[in-house]
Amino acid sequence: MSPSTFRRLMNLWPPFLCNSIRVQSLSDDWSEATVVLRLRPWNRNYVKSQFGGNLFAMTDPLWMLLVMHQLGSEYYVWDKAGAIDFVAPGREDVYAHFKLEPSVVDELRAAAANGEKVLRWFETEIKTASGEVVARVRKQIYVRLKPRAR
Repeated sequence: MSPSTFRRLMNLWPPFLCNSIRVQSLSDDWSEATVVLRLRPWNRNYVKSQFGGNLFAMTDPLWMLLVMHQLGSEYYVWDKAGAIDFVAPGREDVYAHFKLEPSVVDELRAAAANGEKVLRWFETEIKTASGEVVARVRKQIYVRLKPRAR
């Protein structure tokens, strides 16, 4: 499936669609993505800022998907763990940008070459349009070469 088709389907995925989360861009080589969370009356918390669950949800699948598509079908790729640090209230639309460097993909391939599991943390800042950091999200990704490729 092409990245542009995948992006459109992600935007129809209920956890994103119902919470005003949109994948704005997804590069043709699966190395970068940008996601926006629009502030709406139905996704605000009690104090009228972005709901923390949505802040985490907007970042949830992206690192796994980028790594999975960069490595290819010979690897298992899973989310293993995640954490979020709330820095400031999000009182407007917020954005998260993901960039998977080729050197990181090479490191993952090399570390998984012997068939052992590899765990790596990825970090993303969620920011307003003006660049104010609202939250920092960490995701741990599990990578392992599939038995048939060892």
